[in-house]
Amino acid sequence: MTAPISRWPWTTVAAPVIGMLHLPPLPGSPRSRLSHVELLRFVLADAQTLAVGGVHALMLENFGDTPFYPGRVPAETVAAMTWLAAAVRREVPLPLGINVLRNDGQSALAIAHAVGAAFIRVNVLCGARVTDQGLLTGIAHDLLRDRARLGADVQILADVNVKHSAPLAPRPLEVETKELFERAGAGGIIVTGLGTGQATSPTDVQRVAAAAGSVPVLVGSGVDTASIGSYFPHASGFIVGSSLKTDGQIDMPVDPQRVIELMSTWKAATG
Repeated sequence: MTAPISRWPWTTVAAPVIGMLHLPPLPGSPRSRLSHVELLRFVLADAQTLAVGGVHALMLENFGDTPFYPGRVPAETVAAMTWLAAAVRREVPLPLGINVLRNDGQSALAIAHAVGAAFIRVNVLCGARVTDQGLLTGIAHDLLRDRARLGADVQILADVNVKHSAPLAPRPLEVETKELFERAGAGGIIVTGLGTGQATSPTDVQRVAAAAGSVPVLVGSGVDTASIGSYFPHASGFIVGSSLKTDGQIDMPVDPQRVIELMSTWKAATG
């Protein structure tokens, strides 16, 4: 059984806050407009703002690359994300995670291993979901073998009932949760709302936590200063993006004051 998040090697903090680094459209994607220098400045500015504000870890994600590939992304995306992730690792002394949308956990693992990142996020680790990219199916069978072959010390955080998707057939949340860590090898479970920035149900968090036992459960969407307290004591951590952006707009830079306010609320909630 995986150790609680407070004893994971990448953090000693109970219920850590992971700040999102939403990348603008990368070279090769339809909306790409920024130069390499502009991309680097944007990402490092957000990373430094989050770090100064007190978050405990960061997660880099190719959020701007819509429409997303359902599976493996092209080489130019992997190259750009590796370059940017390495820069963040050099400049900001926080644990880093990688998410390659929509479900390219193998590229995320390769990037993480190359730059010394601590964890990755996988939207569909096992099972199948209907999404705007079509039908996504689990990748655990390949991903865990890649990790073993590389000898990669990288934790896998996996979504249950992931946002922006629907099941092929309804299944109990508890069953989905258990299969993620018992059969697919997830080291942590992420619970979300229906879409990016939408509130996660505290009841869902409680149900997943009860099924997960000692496996960490993270809240992955809709976390802000008003809601974060409602997820204790069942949440083992938080992934926060939209609510920390200027005016709450996801494509805007991180707002330093919003980070400070969230972390102040987190401190009060954790005692």
